[in-house]
Parts: sequence; C-alpha cells; structure tokens
Amino acid sequence: MKAWDEPKKRKAHIELIPMIDVMMFLLVFFVLISLNVIPALGIKTQLPGASSAVQLKPQNKAIVTLAASGELQLDGEPLSLAELPERLKAQARPDSQTTIIVNGDKAVAIERLVEVMDSLRQGGFNAISIATRKP
Repeated sequence: MKAWDEPKKRKAHIELIPMIDVMMFLLVFFVLISLNVIPALGIKTQLPGASSAVQLKPQNKAIVTLAASGELQLDGEPLSLAELPERLKAQARPDSQTTIIVNGDKAVAIERLVEVMDSLRQGGFNAISIATRKP
C-alpha cells in the first residue's frame, strides 16, 4: 500500500518588518503633529532684542503677554487690565514673592506697556521683568 505524504502544518508567525514600518510611520506622524499643529499657549509675539538679556529662573512667576493688537493675557488666559492685579493676588503664594515677566510684542506701544506696569505696581507687585531675546 502506498502512503501519501501529508503536508506539514505551518505554524502562524508574526512578521516584524511591516509592524516596525507602521510604528515608525506613527512616530513620525505624532512628532510632526506635535511640532507644527498644536499651538503654544498664549499669543505669538516677537520679542524685542537686548544684548544684556539674562536668563531668569524664578520659583514663583507669572507671564503677562501683551499683543500688538492690544490683547492682554495672564499665563495664556485673556483678561482685562482691571482684572490683572486681582488675578495675580489670587494666585500668589504668601511664602514667596511673585516675579512677573512681561512678554510684549515689539510692536506694542510703550504707553500700553507703561499702563500694564503701572497697574501691576499699584497692585503691590514690584518684581517686574520684561522678556527679551538675545540678538
């Protein structure tokens, strides 16, 4: 009697090369999306340059942003000039001094900058810095 050879059953296996390709495409996709599509908090400003600019690393800081259009933001949240001192006092910690960094577009009028700084000083904040970039 003649026996017919039965074909060997092949075990299922996972191909790694296509899976690695898919993972690389996903990685590239998410990196590009995170760099270009997700906007940064606050208003985009072009800082003025200063040759004597230094890096500040205060413990308790608040960033006030002035846009060329006149818009005012505190840590990325829009507000009016009258609300600024109250909001800063509400978020201030009693154990440390709050350093305020004014991040203003270079097209902002000096009068607007003086208004904001005057409002901050009347609110009791004396540690005020102006953000610049090194040329």
